[in-house]
Amino acid sequence: MRKGRPKKHEIKPDPRYGDVLLTKFVNNMMIDGKKAVAFKVIYDALEIVKDKNKDKDELEMWKVALNNIMPSVEVKSRRIGGATFQIPTEVKEGRRASLGMKWMYTYARKRGGKTMSDKLAAEIIAAYNNEGAAVKKKEDTHRMAEANKAFSHFRF
Repeated sequence: MRKGRPKKHEIKPDPRYGDVLLTKFVNNMMIDGKKAVAFKVIYDALEIVKDKNKDKDELEMWKVALNNIMPSVEVKSRRIGGATFQIPTEVKEGRRASLGMKWMYTYARKRGGKTMSDKLAAEIIAAYNNEGAAVKKKEDTHRMAEANKAFSHFRF
């Protein structure tokens, strides 16, 4: 690029909780540009979480659940001398959050349940308790990085 890096877009906080991370989650979860539908789904899911756990704050539970899902290391393929190696690398903060969000809504969609709000609420509660498919994905990613630790000297 001739002019350097493009500037980051400023994301506005969501209207109910005033949280920028929640807006990023809604933007990632949204399908076909239907932001109002995505906001309704996440707010309904947080209401369900609040009903099931009355003593805890639903937004804090969501943040802890997201933190439990975010990976700290991942493997990247690199071709060296005709062979392809899986090289473990640390994940930058922005990518950690993006991967965690992606895994949360992807595995929520795959869950059995009535509505997307129910599925997402179940995934949030499971991730809060360090259970569920998204947490398993994180553990598999970490296990893969641990298994390929011998190739870490090939780092980029």
